[in-house]
Amino acid sequence: ITLCEVGLRDGLQNEKTILPTQEKVDLLHGLVDAGFKVIEVGSFMHPKAVPQMADTDEVFKAVGQIPGVELRALIPNLRGVQRAVDCGCKKVKLNVSASRQHNLKNLNMTPEQSVAGFAECVKAAGEHGIAISGSISMPFGSPWDGRIPLADVESIIEAYLNVGITEISLSDTSGMAVPNQVYEMCAHVAEKYPQVSWWLHFHNTRGLAIANIMAAMEAGMTQFDTSFGGLGGCPFVPNAAGNISTEDVLNLCEESGIETGVDCLKIMELSKRVRD
Repeated sequence: ITLCEVGLRDGLQNEKTILPTQEKVDLLHGLVDAGFKVIEVGSFMHPKAVPQMADTDEVFKAVGQIPGVELRALIPNLRGVQRAVDCGCKKVKLNVSASRQHNLKNLNMTPEQSVAGFAECVKAAGEHGIAISGSISMPFGSPWDGRIPLADVESIIEAYLNVGITEISLSDTSGMAVPNQVYEMCAHVAEKYPQVSWWLHFHNTRGLAIANIMAAMEAGMTQFDTSFGGLGGCPFVPNAAGNISTEDVLNLCEESGIETGVDCLKIMELSKRVRD
């Protein structure tokens, strides 16, 4: 399987302490040294909304391109594409929530408004040689709406496909997913949309993230987000616990004979350094 390390973005954005840019750069190099081939470096959200990510541009400029490693960033809108162009970021990710209330809190617009802006972002990214993917937050459930109808999730998948995005993440931001639900949705979308490259992103709010990853793998999924030290959550979701910890997933895989290419001991040392 392939892991994307999201601690630098989804982890640090929830910490009160804002790390210096150089420390983020050092952490990124540590993640590369440990074997990660996909890393979410930060986001181009408005600095007032997420001050922990205000220096994402500077991190990209300091690191440059690393051969064989995909460095990506989350963007909210067309302005995010322009920031990616200016700092040399070559992969960006759009996001829309399957929960109307969450999308309003997270992006200050309705899901329909988010979808309306996708084509413009994709066009601008393509003109500058920037790859673009999409994320769907709360496809399994939200604190405001409860279970999300599958039809709502499919309408967002199809909106992405309509603008040419074929890499999509199902992001359990609220941590409400359960294994049988994950298996059924993953098996369904994998069969219905075989042209899509799928990523899964689980939070451990109710202690089920590792079980949900296993269920997704059983349904054929092979790409997952993890966060060193289990850092993270969501600043717009009440009481959302952290992301699934990279170390837990690496332990699961190593003990199960599943290859990741990532050195667990190096990640443990990196997490300890951040904690200290």
